[in-house]
Amino acid sequence: MPIYLDTRGQPTLSVGVCDRCKIKFPIGDLSPDRNSPGLMVCAKDNDLYDPWRLPARKTENITVRHPRPDTPLDGSTP
Repeated sequence: MPIYLDTRGQPTLSVGVCDRCKIKFPIGDLSPDRNSPGLMVCAKDNDLYDPWRLPARKTENITVRHPRPDTPLDGSTP
């Protein structure tokens, strides 16, 4: 790997090191990891979202809207 990393044409003229593979990249090529936002990683090392960290699914409303009992509640016959 070359000692000098050319950062001409990049938005920021600085060099960063990927927190996973420890290879140097222009700082514009690093992004926060999706599961651990404190890590700055390259595109190759960026993980997919962990499904356990996603919000829970919204439950469905499966109740009957206007329930009617088969027999009267007071005990009398219909």
